[in-house]
Amino acid sequence: MTLRTAIALVLALASTVLTNIAYLREHAAAAALPVLSMRRPFQSLRLLFSDRSWLLGFATETSGFLLYAAALSLASLALVQTIGAGGIGVLAYLSARLSGRELSRRELSGVILSVLGLVALAVSLVGGSEEGGTGSTAVILLWLGASAAAAVLVLVLGRRLLGFAVAAAFAAGIFFSIGDISTKVATQGGLRILFVITLVLGYTGGTILLQIGYQSGGALTVAGLATLLTNALPIAAGTYVLEEPVPSGAFGAVRILAFAAVVAGAFLLARPDAPKASAGST
Repeated sequence: MTLRTAIALVLALASTVLTNIAYLREHAAAAALPVLSMRRPFQSLRLLFSDRSWLLGFATETSGFLLYAAALSLASLALVQTIGAGGIGVLAYLSARLSGRELSRRELSGVILSVLGLVALAVSLVGGSEEGGTGSTAVILLWLGASAAAAVLVLVLGRRLLGFAVAAAFAAGIFFSIGDISTKVATQGGLRILFVITLVLGYTGGTILLQIGYQSGGALTVAGLATLLTNALPIAAGTYVLEEPVPSGAFGAVRILAFAAVVAGAFLLARPDAPKASAGST
């Protein structure tokens, strides 16, 4: 593992800690606000940005994003996102500590899987291939467009099947993945700096949906489900869309095992509770 990659992984770890702390702060603040609505986005944003507690959480999240962007400039998208996927373990631990409860057996299994995935990732780095790829601009745009369409579809159809909080969480995670992928592409410079546009759109949509979801669901459920997709989709995109190489042989198998473990751990931690009614949250 090169020094460049080591620095990227430290930045990614610091980023995911800050981001998950921010999620807990934002959840506490958003849950106490008047009803937020996607139909009144500017009013909802005004409510959020006029609340000091929420602003502190958002500032913390922004700091996490800056560290994340710095990590992406040094290492591949899939590699950085794998570290981020382990962050849901941080979220689970902090959520349990702040609420004064013990982690359930399912949650503890998720934490263990996430940690094992991070260990497997560290082992796979011995095999090299941690550099990034570029991919085709047309394919990247197609992926981002399909992701946006999927987010809207999940929000429209999922609310009836899963409850609004879960549907909003899934849609927020997809929008955040658009922002994450766009961040990596924008750091490549040149004309790709224009992906800052999809970066802003993705993060704005994800942020609004996350706060709305917070008003009808718990922090671990909503932020956990969003984190699951926020990490799983960019890992897939990094490998298949940006054409980031995977080590060959045994190290490649360990790298794939690492990806699978952190995503499985995130799934166990983020598995939703029974849907709550969400009057007026549309």
